[in-house]
Order: sequence, then C-alpha cells, then structure tokens
Amino acid sequence: MEITAAVLRRSGDNPQPYGHHRPLELARLALDPPQPGELLIRIDAAGLCHSDLSVVNGDRPRPMPMALGHEATGIVEALGSTDEGGFEVGDRVILAFLPPCGECPRCNAGEPFMCSKGAAANGEGRMLSGGRRLHELSGGEIHHHLGVSAFATRAVVDRRSAVKVDRDIPPHIAALFGCTVLTGAGAVINSAQVRPGENVLIYGLGGVGLAALLAARASGPGILVAIDPFPEKRAIAQDLGAIALEPGDTEGLAAAFPEGGADVVIESVGKAAVLMAAYAAARRGGRIVTVGLPNPSEMFELPAVALVADGKTLIGSYMGSSNPARDIPRYIAMWRAGRLPVERLLTSVSPMEDINGLLDKLAAGEVIRQVIIP
Repeated sequence: MEITAAVLRRSGDNPQPYGHHRPLELARLALDPPQPGELLIRIDAAGLCHSDLSVVNGDRPRPMPMALGHEATGIVEALGSTDEGGFEVGDRVILAFLPPCGECPRCNAGEPFMCSKGAAANGEGRMLSGGRRLHELSGGEIHHHLGVSAFATRAVVDRRSAVKVDRDIPPHIAALFGCTVLTGAGAVINSAQVRPGENVLIYGLGGVGLAALLAARASGPGILVAIDPFPEKRAIAQDLGAIALEPGDTEGLAAAFPEGGADVVIESVGKAAVLMAAYAAARRGGRIVTVGLPNPSEMFELPAVALVADGKTLIGSYMGSSNPARDIPRYIAMWRAGRLPVERLLTSVSPMEDINGLLDKLAAGEVIRQVIIP
C-alpha cells in the first residue's frame, strides 16, 4: 500500500525557519500489511508535540530517516490476524507511544510505561515485534517514530499501542488523549498523586503543562498556580481558576504560597534551570514531578544534603506513569463529565501540508496543541 507521510531525514542541524527550509518532507512511502499482533490504522488526526520537535532539532536523536508523529487517533482498517485482542475493523482507537510487551519485569510489576522491550524498540525505530513496515518506494527502510509514525495517511501499529474508544469522540479531541493528556494528567494523578486540598504549582503551559493544570483542577486543589512567559497561556490558566505568574515573579510566588512553597510542583518545560526553580519552589517535604525532556547535555545539580534536610521527593514521570488501557478511558470519562475540558488544549487544526510552519510556532512557544489532519 502507498501512503503519504512526513519524513525527517536528518535529526539536528535543521535551520529555521522550518516553514522555509522544510525539514519534514511529505513523501510517498510503501506500507507493509499488518503482521499478527498488529493493526492497520487510517489516521484521522495527529497532535504536534514537543517530542516531535525534539527529534527535528536534535534534542532527542533518533535513527534516520524516520516518519514522525506519535499522538493520534484513527480507524482500524485491517487486522494482522483473525484474533487481535478484541479489535475489529471500524473501531476508533487512540494510539499511545510506548507499546508494552506485557512480559518484562516492569510490565509484570504494573509499570507498562517502563517497559524495557517497548523502550528498546522505540529507540531503534522499529516495531515491538521486530522490523519495520515503512519503506521508500525505491526499497530503503524508514524508521518508525515511537511505534506510531502518525503524521501519515495510514500507519501499522502494534495492537498494544492502541486503545479502543467510542466513535463519537471528535478526532481532533481524541488525538490529544494519546500523549498530551496521558502525560500531563498522569503526572498529576499517577506520579504526584495529588490529594484534595493540596497546593499545586505548574511550570510551563504547553500541551502537557496545561493538561496537568486541568487534572490538578479536577483533583480539588487548595491553591493552584501556573507559571508561563506567554500572556495568552496565562489568561487560559486564570480562566481555569489558577493564579498565573510570569517566570521570575518571586514576589508573586511567595504571596501565593506564604507558608513556604507548594505541596506539589509539576515541571513540564524540559529545561534543567526550570527544574531547579521547581525544586526550590516546593515546600519542605513537598513533591516535585518532572515531565519535560531536556537536551541530554543539560545537568541538574543540587546540594546532596538537600534531599535529606528538606525531605523533598523528586519524581521522574515518563508517559505520566500511565497504563494507557486503564487511563485513557478514565480521562475520557472525566472529559465527558466536564471535569477535564481537553478542548482548552487545542490551538488549531491544520492540513498536513502546513506541518513545517506549525513546527515554527511550536518552537516559538506560542501555541498549546496543534492538530494535523492527514
């Protein structure tokens, strides 16, 4: 089968503006049929995430060439075998970016987000069951992005990357649950385990940070504060009931938490300097959750005695410490009940032809979530 996909041929050293230099090429590719344990998905909508940008700018090096995109929804068009775990042709699915093997020690311990086999497959740009299903028309292999490669008209994914959901969810909303909501809400609910009445501070109001704010709001916080340099994002946070501050507003932060800091701090920016600020902003005994992905060269440093003397807990949260099969339906139920207004994350819906220009807006930090329609 021939498809159209957004292919990156070089990670890093891609000059800006991306809209002019066009690092993502809309290419015609050959897509193999799904093998047993896999699904053919017609992609309806895909979100443009900072993790995609990190591959383009080289912060997250990946094998090249690669068809990008990891947050998406679509319709099952074919099964790799007659029995694919309850999936049927015509099902709407949301795609998650780490297929759990279900067999490794971490999967057996109830931590599929730490699956070693899934992480290895993602790092090598291949399917969980081995090999690649994407090829140049001339025959060369194209690497998969996090087992999904969703900036495409169709994709073959491992069935463990897919979560079946109701078909009435609008595609541009459904796509957001695959990464933005899974990661941001999961950081609050699973990683931090925010309790009602706790004071919460969030650094960064991109898609993941604002999703964290929505989940914190749903948890019944005491004081809810968000920090972001963009006034448009701060206005959304204020509209959702948070105190919104500019970075560096130490007086405003002290006034918001007069007893010495927040109970829980969520860092979603992906900068070591911001993580340092987040650590300092937590009260003694507080919890700091980091979900941002900095450049590997950035180092996080603090006095070793501080962990003991301050009694703080620093938590790394990958994929929102989520089990997608459990958590995506739970977050959709919260959205339906009006407790998680995911539509507030959506900045725009655009055709795939605009993807390089959308990367510029993402790099500038001026958007929350941009959704692409292949």
